[in-house]
Amino acid sequence: MNFRTLILGSLGVLALCSALVGCAQSPAAVVEQQQSDSSMTLKTQRKMTVEIWSDVMCPFCYIGKRKFEAALAKFNQAGNIQLVWKSFQLNPALKTDPSKNTVQHLAETKGWSMEYTNNTIAYVVNMAKEVGLDYHFDKAVVANSFDAHRLIQLAKSKGKGDAAEERLFKAYFTEGKNTADIPTLIQLGVEIGLDKNEIEAMLAGKQFAAEVLKDISEAEQIGVTGVPFFVFDRKFAVSGAQDTQVFLDTLNKAWETYAKEHPEKLITKDGKVCTPEGECK
Repeated sequence: MNFRTLILGSLGVLALCSALVGCAQSPAAVVEQQQSDSSMTLKTQRKMTVEIWSDVMCPFCYIGKRKFEAALAKFNQAGNIQLVWKSFQLNPALKTDPSKNTVQHLAETKGWSMEYTNNTIAYVVNMAKEVGLDYHFDKAVVANSFDAHRLIQLAKSKGKGDAAEERLFKAYFTEGKNTADIPTLIQLGVEIGLDKNEIEAMLAGKQFAAEVLKDISEAEQIGVTGVPFFVFDRKFAVSGAQDTQVFLDTLNKAWETYAKEHPEKLITKDGKVCTPEGECK
């Protein structure tokens, strides 16, 4: 895949992500306005897709979400952006362990002292504060994210993908909820407007597991080695929680290309007409 990719500038941040989660690494799109009642209207029908590969246990994914949202708020074509969240697991083999928080787990798995671990965590906490997020790693539960991704996939099918990502990020990093716990996932899904019975049925079976695995496989195919990873119209990509200006610049570049390939069209409502051939119908 020939993306023009902007790689996260600090290798230290990538290394920190690896240490924290064992990785190899909003407003959502504005709803399109309703067509007017006039017989003919010039209207933008275009929607440029921005795909975001992410994991709910990734601290930089939540930070990156906020930075991208800030860029989208400044982007003059925000109403023509379709945001698509994609599943990615940083540690598919992780065993859920509610008895330990992320700080303890990190110190044990990395063989770090608690002092070093806390200093490392503090760096990320400060990054989060800069974009208005409140991280509590001392409450974050060690939890496998596969079922959380299935919930996100269900939410996507209902047009609530962004709401699901936001709620799960907050649950994990701020509230210390176990995002692998079935009752907790049901509660979070209901909070964003999903049907309780539908959530229960999904989590009781294997529904949306294939969609999660498909996203992960697709990430491998296009060369995603860490998250967050943002893909703009399958032509440009940004890796990592970049500065807001980087996202805005990439949105502008991608839209310039997209607009040339997808010019505005005159959308016409059908009615009685006469043709140059003299036929009226």
